[in-house]
Amino acid sequence: MAVTQKCQYALRALFELARRKGQGPVPAGGIADSQAIPKRFLEVILHQLRQGGFVDSQRGKEGGFYLARPAASVTVGEVIRFMDGPISPVDCHRERPGHDCPLRGRCVFRGLWDDARAALVQVYDTRTLEDLVEEERRLEVHAPALHYEI
Repeated sequence: MAVTQKCQYALRALFELARRKGQGPVPAGGIADSQAIPKRFLEVILHQLRQGGFVDSQRGKEGGFYLARPAASVTVGEVIRFMDGPISPVDCHRERPGHDCPLRGRCVFRGLWDDARAALVQVYDTRTLEDLVEEERRLEVHAPALHYEI
């Protein structure tokens, strides 16, 4: 399972809001510029993230978006599930109505897919937005800083 581009943009938008915590609401254009996300596409994603309870917004001259929950409580896994659906390494592993694999019950790959799914879930569900912000700070100590437009 590849994480869709839309989901990657959603994660990057949430990351940008987490890294700007305490700076007030962030305009969509600021998020788009800093994270190289097409603004029109970002606006759709931010609307979805607002419906999902990940972000909130403030209108007006000083308006923009901010995290609706603490960055430490938002895992990569829950964002992926919200944007892309269940985490699975292969499409046939996902339980879907109307999909009946002819090898069901005797597929030698089933255990492999189960193990791979468990590994993905372990990684995605134990990394939070706050972890990613801290990782960026560690990287900046050891490498030249990334230049974000604010």
